[in-house]
Amino acid sequence: MAGHNKWSKVKHRKAVVDKRRSKVWSKVSRAIIVAARHGGADPNFNLTLRYAIDEARYANMPRDVIDRAIQKGAGGGDTSAYENVRYEGYAPGGVAVIVDALTDNRTRTATDLRNAFGDHDGNLGASNCVAFMFQARGRISIAPAGVTEDALLEAALNAGALDVLAPDQPDDPWTVLTDVPAFHAVKDTLEKAGYAVAEAELGMIPEQWVTLRGENAKNLAALVDALEDLDDVQKVYTNADIPDGELPD
Repeated sequence: MAGHNKWSKVKHRKAVVDKRRSKVWSKVSRAIIVAARHGGADPNFNLTLRYAIDEARYANMPRDVIDRAIQKGAGGGDTSAYENVRYEGYAPGGVAVIVDALTDNRTRTATDLRNAFGDHDGNLGASNCVAFMFQARGRISIAPAGVTEDALLEAALNAGALDVLAPDQPDDPWTVLTDVPAFHAVKDTLEKAGYAVAEAELGMIPEQWVTLRGENAKNLAALVDALEDLDDVQKVYTNADIPDGELPD
């Protein structure tokens, strides 16, 4: 049997993506530029660039915008000194938070994060204070139309997936989890088998969940929104499980 899908709890404010499309595109463009600058313009030989391009496609970024970002990075048009930095902290209710940033100024980014955590009853922690609670995984979202559990399980597990998580609601996507090295092979196999991949990314999956309700749930939602509003922040991960009805739509 497929496992229960809590990923929607991690991405509990998914609707903000549509409202922040320009900000999402800006973050993905920065990731493409940096990947192309360091590893070249060919995604067949630059896995980091391939990951970034895939995220751009799933964010519905136009191809010409993607190509311009690649050329800016590979062609020397970008001279910024961005680096990938991971920050960790705690949110209300003891929830663990991981923030992946792409920054050219660590001091600025750390200050912005510390202020965001402090404004929402959380605190920025030391390196590795919560990372042990998560595992790096590939996550592939499969559009639910026409999907049967047995067929998807067989296809995904034969392709090398670790698990298949059933949707919480009929219209929600199925989620396929993979080890990082198997991520693209599984995704490509499922696409060739006719499954519609709605989204695919590498991320941090919690090993245990913390259930949040009431004010703690609202404060966490506000914290995640504040973090995602920061230009330097690329991804935010938590181990919060927020039951349906605890947050406004």
